[in-house]
Amino acid sequence: MLKVRFLGHAAFHLEGDGFSALVDPFLSGNPACAGAEGIEPQWIFVTHGHGDHLGDTVSIAKRTGATVVCNYELSLILGRQGVNTMGMYFAGRTQMPFGTVRMVKALHGSGVVEGDRVLYGGLACGFVIEACGVKVYHAGDTGLTSDMALLAQDGIDLALLPIGGFYVMDCEDAARAVGMIRPKRVVPMHYDTFPPIKADPRRFAQLVGDLAEVRALKPGEEMEL
Repeated sequence: MLKVRFLGHAAFHLEGDGFSALVDPFLSGNPACAGAEGIEPQWIFVTHGHGDHLGDTVSIAKRTGATVVCNYELSLILGRQGVNTMGMYFAGRTQMPFGTVRMVKALHGSGVVEGDRVLYGGLACGFVIEACGVKVYHAGDTGLTSDMALLAQDGIDLALLPIGGFYVMDCEDAARAVGMIRPKRVVPMHYDTFPPIKADPRRFAQLVGDLAEVRALKPGEEMEL
């Protein structure tokens, strides 16, 4: 069994037997954050270097000793800050102590703001994480891409998809993504945190129809798979 808790924006906690991971832990400064207290992750997955996804990664990793899984260039930036990292890129499935992880493409940037500079943070990505016998696809920030159709071969149990538009897919494109990915369940994310990304998850659910079960979790809520 895997528990998936929505922490607001694009942040999630995945927890199962001997497994605890955060994805895109934008917690402090996140007006939508809830349910993040007491989490002690072993792993932190970061889809790209923007502040609303990189978030509290460094402070959490230093406090807990968690390993940060991210793209190679971002791993170099974080490694210089004293964080344990595992830098990877788009490839096959990597065996992990808890199962497997695969980095997949996303259509987005990954610049890291450092003072008055913007550092090259590699390429944005999503992750397919298999743990406790459950496959979860976290899309990160992305527009709609035909590469998503390849994920249908993976048998995704849960897809975490952005629906807020402006920087990422809107409800219509996210529903098209569901049709390509064919997950069993989908949770919308990356909406309503800030004015530019207002979206209605009910509209998204209507567009998805019977393609998948839609669960619009509120920050702090969780589901079991």
